[in-house]
Amino acid sequence: MFKNLIILGLLSITLITGCKTSSTAQVDKAIKDFGSLLGGNDELTTDDVAKGLKEALMQGIGSASDQASMVDGYLKNNLIRIAFPPDAEKVESRLRQIGLGPEVDKFITSLNRGAEKAAKEAKPIFLEAIRNLTLEDAWGILKGDENSATDYLKRTTSSSLTEKFQPIISDALEEVNATKYYDDLVTSYNKIPFVSKVNPDLDQYATEQAIDGLFVLIAEEEAEIRRNPAARTTRLMQKVFGN
Repeated sequence: MFKNLIILGLLSITLITGCKTSSTAQVDKAIKDFGSLLGGNDELTTDDVAKGLKEALMQGIGSASDQASMVDGYLKNNLIRIAFPPDAEKVESRLRQIGLGPEVDKFITSLNRGAEKAAKEAKPIFLEAIRNLTLEDAWGILKGDENSATDYLKRTTSSSLTEKFQPIISDALEEVNATKYYDDLVTSYNKIPFVSKVNPDLDQYATEQAIDGLFVLIAEEEAEIRRNPAARTTRLMQKVFGN
């Protein structure tokens, strides 16, 4: 009998939350009734879900941005380290063969330094997306897989990140001499007899890689919050993800 009541409670919540015309009050009532059915005293409301998800996202972007923007945040993290542009891998290989390995290493280091510098500017863009989180978004994230919050941020910030990040990346690459190193390397490579000339867009490549790296770190943080109660650092996060 108790098992049947639980099933009915779950079905009622699913039906109500799945209906676009349901009001917040109806959803809250369904959750409250189900909580009472199970004997729980700490009821979960739609407001709790929205605020708890925002806190989790804040924690995720804070941790990711801080990690990525540290010295060696990209360079010494194999998950997000930016390598030689794929379109120019033959450049790297050939230059190492002719003894220019140290110069290639300098370029890769400067490329990652540029990304680390630019990562400091990501937080405001992420925060704007979090402020715009709707109740529908919150429920979708809570009921989704372990990367649902990260996917929400990708969907809502990728365009703005690319638009605002690329000039920062470009300036950062100039400041740490990555552009000069790359131009010098490509020039050296293009002087080699019988090779196909290359000149991929370094700014675009570095921007995409820097942004992708941030999302990798955010996804890791989100998965940890979902799996590990100890990672839920606020009461609301414990309540929302505990439920």
